[in-house]
Amino acid sequence: MTIEANLAEMGVSLPEASAPLANYVPFVQVGALLHVSGQIPIGPDGPITGKLGETMGVEDGAEAAKICAISLLSQARAAAGGDLNRIKRLVKIVGFVNSTADFTDQAKVINGASDFLVAAMGEPGRHARSAVSAASLPFGVAVEVEGVFELA
Repeated sequence: MTIEANLAEMGVSLPEASAPLANYVPFVQVGALLHVSGQIPIGPDGPITGKLGETMGVEDGAEAAKICAISLLSQARAAAGGDLNRIKRLVKIVGFVNSTADFTDQAKVINGASDFLVAAMGEPGRHARSAVSAASLPFGVAVEVEGVFELA
């Protein structure tokens, strides 16, 4: 199945890729590798904010990470000229979790992104990953996820 077919089966439609919120570009392609800048979770009411271990639980954090992953795919689609079939595989994601000093479930939070990307992309969506804690993130968001894709 294609990524588009998987997304349709999941009931997910990718939004248009968003413009950067500061002085950076949304993605850079070097050879076949596409580096996508960190994506933050934007919900219907704006940025999804919170601190894991204080104002937000793992389940809500994982949902925010999934929203980041949807934006990550949107940026990859834009970089691939609108053709998700050009994405050969997801190489790596890095997830940053806005969390308290004693919060240790960063991996469970970033599973929200990983699980979504594997479901959307199939086997080519299996990736290397880092999940790290941050004392704070831009705009007070709960998570941020960046990624590296291989393009055909």
